Amino acid sequence: MAEAIPTWLVLLFRLPSKQASGRVDVWRRLKRAGALPLGPGGHLLPDSPENRERFEWLAEAVRHYRGEASVLGVRTVGGLEPGALRARFVAARRADYARLLGDAKALARADARSRQAGLARLRKRMQEITDTDYFGGPMRERAEAALQQLAGGAPARVAPGKASRKGFTGRVWLTRPRPGIDRCSSAWLIRNFIDPKARFRFAGDAAAVPEAIPFDMYQPGGFGHRGDHCTFETLVSGFKLRGRGLRLLAEMVHDADLKDEKYGRTEAITIDRILKGWATAGMPDQELLDKGAELIGGLYRSLA
Repeated sequence: MAEAIPTWLVLLFRLPSKQASGRVDVWRRLKRAGALPLGPGGHLLPDSPENRERFEWLAEAVRHYRGEASVLGVRTVGGLEPGALRARFVAARRADYARLLGDAKALARADARSRQAGLARLRKRMQEITDTDYFGGPMRERAEAALQQLAGGAPARVAPGKASRKGFTGRVWLTRPRPGIDRCSSAWLIRNFIDPKARFRFAGDAAAVPEAIPFDMYQPGGFGHRGDHCTFETLVSGFKLRGRGLRLLAEMVHDADLKDEKYGRTEAITIDRILKGWATAGMPDQELLDKGAELIGGLYRSLA
């Protein structure tokens, strides 16, 4: 029988009482990782290769400070249901988003020069929060909208289920740099089922290419995460695409991107890891997107 894959990672550590500076260092790293405290010396993260690496490096840091540390993979934590643990992570990020919204509201009253400088700082904070928003909390869209309003507006939102392919041919499609599983699969879907002549551009801000159709961007507008749907699912739903292969592929991309095991599908996880490896090696964005789309196309054909 295959060994069960852990759902959660737990870091257990203990530092000598004299290591005050080491304690502060470890605490800061845990905060940046978005780890959930579990009582004295215990912290929790959803299981993923990135989070395992985070905890393993933290364990090394604890040992450097002459402490003891272990990283454990577990299925359950104190009898709590997975939904309850996810809710704790969402609540932790809700507080971060609330503080960012408060700062954005204050910044809106500042002069133009101060607002521009402050917006750059808020965007950096937004990126840090979303990096640890493991379960897509509902406050995220509010924060994104507030930052876009500070920047001077946003492209009109395309409502899921309302899109027509007639108005989406021969267009420029914009997404963030360093595309991963959701963006590469979405680009494959766009080119094969929505806009065969699609051209793709990369930018961190949708306003950088105002004529483009944004997808999987942090700002509101275009096509992105909706509720618990990843961008690929939003596109499938928005353009009313049908077929068993697309349905199965959407489930695979969802589980690889959101890592919530909603469908229990692991087929696309390896593709996600390959893309991360290529990105780490410095592969250009367009090549990443094209190669990722080729892998997704192969996976889709295998479903036929």
